[in-house]
Amino acid sequence: MNAKSPPAQPSSGYVLAIGAANMDITASTDHVLLARDSTPGRIRCAPGGVARNVAENLARLGLDVRLCSVLGDDPYGAIVLEHTRQAGVDVQGCEMLRGHATSSYLSLHGPDGDMALALNDMEILDQLTPARLQAGGADTWQAAVLLLDCNLPQSTLDWLCAHAAQTPLFVEAVSAFKCRRVLPWLAQVHTLKANRIEAQALTGRSLDSDAELVEAARWLHGRGVRQVVLSLGERGLFWSDAADGHGWQPAIEVAVCNASGAGDAVMAGLLYGFLQSMPLREAVGFAAGCAALTLGAPSANHPGLGVARVRQLLAQGACAKPPSTVAGATGALPGCTGGPTVR
Repeated sequence: MNAKSPPAQPSSGYVLAIGAANMDITASTDHVLLARDSTPGRIRCAPGGVARNVAENLARLGLDVRLCSVLGDDPYGAIVLEHTRQAGVDVQGCEMLRGHATSSYLSLHGPDGDMALALNDMEILDQLTPARLQAGGADTWQAAVLLLDCNLPQSTLDWLCAHAAQTPLFVEAVSAFKCRRVLPWLAQVHTLKANRIEAQALTGRSLDSDAELVEAARWLHGRGVRQVVLSLGERGLFWSDAADGHGWQPAIEVAVCNASGAGDAVMAGLLYGFLQSMPLREAVGFAAGCAALTLGAPSANHPGLGVARVRQLLAQGACAKPPSTVAGATGALPGCTGGPTVR
C-alpha cells in the first residue's frame, strides 16, 4: 500500500458539488415490459443529475452546499435551476448557456422499480471546461469538501484533481465507462463511491465474491484512495477504510417507488457523515438511511429528507421491517413496488 499523508480533517465550510444537472424523465410501469410495444405506465419529469441530486440532498440535511454546473437557456434549465435554488442550494456557480440544451436523462423502470433502460443526453457538460471554471471566479479551494461526478469531461476532471491541493475529494463513479476518467487521479481521492460494475471497470478484475470485493478495495487503497464504498443492490453497501478495516452495511427494506437517486443519496450521507466527523462505518449506516428514504420518492430526491427523519428510520432497525415499509407490503406510495434498496 502506498504511503499517504493523514487525511484532511472536516472543517466548518461548504461543500462544492461540480458535475451534472439534468432534467430527469422517468417512465415506470406495473406491467411486464414488452420490446417493440407500447406499455401503459406513468411518465414524470423532475430535476436530476448526480452532482445536483447530491447537492439538494445535502441542503435538505442542513449543510451549506454550492453547485457548479452548466444548463441550457431553455425551459428545462430554468425549472432545474429554480427547483435547486428553492431546495436551499447556492446556484451562483451555475451558468445557463444560450444555444445549448439542458442535460436530460431518460429512464424506464419495470414492475420491480429498478431501471431497465436509460439514455442520457449530456453534451452540454463538455462546456464545463477549466477555462469556464476559472472565468466564473468560483473559489473551489475554499470548500471544506469537493464532490466531483465522472460526468465531467476528462480535461475538467484532470484540472480539478490537479488543483485540489488539500481539499478532500469525494468522487461518484457514475458509470463503468465514465469512471475510468478518474484512474490517473486515484491518489487524490479521499472517498470513492461506485457500484460493482464500476468497481470492476476501475480495478480490471471480477468481483463475484466477498473476498474479491475486499481485494478490490485493497487495490484502490494501494493507489491512494482513503475510503471506498460499493453499492451492491439488495446486499446493501460494502465499505473499506484504509486505516480502519472494512465491513458490510445491510440494506434497509422499503417499498421502492423509483430507484433513481438512491446512489446519490448514499453519497450525500457519506459527505454528511464526514463533515460530522463520523467514522466511515457510522457514516455508511447514515447513508443507507438516506437511500432508503429516497427510494420511497417518485423522483431522485425525497422532499422530506432530513437528519431527524433518517435517524428515526435507523432507530427502527433494519431488521424490524415495519409492515407499512417492507418490500411488497400494502400501504406503499401509488405506483411503488417492492424491490432492491441501494444502487
